[in-house]
Amino acid sequence: MYTEFYRLNARPFQLTPDPRFYFDSATHRKAMAYLAYGLQQGEGFIIITGDIGAGKTTLVARLMEQIDKSRLVAAKIVTTQLDADNLLRMVASAFGIVAEGLDKAQLLGRIEQFLRAQHRDGRRVLLVVDEAQNLPIAALEELRMLSNFTEGSRALLQTFLLGQPEFRDHLAASPDLEQLRQRVIATHHLEPMTREELPGYIEHRLRVCGWSGDPSFEAKAYEAMYDYSGGVPRRLNTLASRVLLFGALEEKHAIDEGVVNEVIADLERDTANGGGPEALAPIAPAGQGNVPRKMQTAPAAASNQAEADLLRRLDMLEGYVRSQDRVLRQLLDLLVSAGEDQPEAARQH
Repeated sequence: MYTEFYRLNARPFQLTPDPRFYFDSATHRKAMAYLAYGLQQGEGFIIITGDIGAGKTTLVARLMEQIDKSRLVAAKIVTTQLDADNLLRMVASAFGIVAEGLDKAQLLGRIEQFLRAQHRDGRRVLLVVDEAQNLPIAALEELRMLSNFTEGSRALLQTFLLGQPEFRDHLAASPDLEQLRQRVIATHHLEPMTREELPGYIEHRLRVCGWSGDPSFEAKAYEAMYDYSGGVPRRLNTLASRVLLFGALEEKHAIDEGVVNEVIADLERDTANGGGPEALAPIAPAGQGNVPRKMQTAPAAASNQAEADLLRRLDMLEGYVRSQDRVLRQLLDLLVSAGEDQPEAARQH
């Protein structure tokens, strides 16, 4: 509904990662530089970590848009608690390699054949592993072993690992991952946006969807949005989507602090019902005050599920409102048409 009210051509704050909405904040710019550096090196591991909703997947999607696909073959996998053999099968499947019925040795042979064939054709191969914190040590070791495939002095496979902060800590602390650590050529941790970057983020996403200034946002509205979200993109997207829906329902063309605070109160009530009391606290910006880490990170899994359920309900509400709007328009058209069809004498009576 709010897309029609504000004359937008798409939903600007959807939670699904979309490279069109990539915003070049300072921390994302630095991460992109590391990824680009890694591609130039053509070997080893690049590690990008960040809290839930920090924008890791959107970052890599943006990079994949910019690569020359005739010279680089890229595949992405999203991991769960996979053992080493199943990880190899997932890697093979991502690159279109038939793995059914093969034992581990045969599977490694197929992957090696694929890598060498790409090298002969002048293409490099990149593997992006998302949610790397879910991988056990044995699976991470299999990824390291894949990096041993070389042609002369050139590595045949490069890997980007994306994960939550605990992956960085696990990698640094585990003595079993020393050989993997030696293959890491760059790492970066995505921080939340700064307070000063938030207005640019909001307006960038709106402009992608055809925004021409309606609605406008007051400075204190941005302040309230930052205080609630802590600069975490996913949490901010959830809030901004609700703010626009509220604004459309109330027919507001200027979003002020009062509007944002009303929406925040609604969100906190909804989250309290599904995410527990910890999810109620706004996220504190990194480095500000003695706030426990649990409250500095994005919502916990239960809170994320509550937000997903909330967005589904919003979709249903918008669909219902659009349906009712169409019915009302049709009814008005029928009434006008019926009035026009009546004889003049009948209308006078």
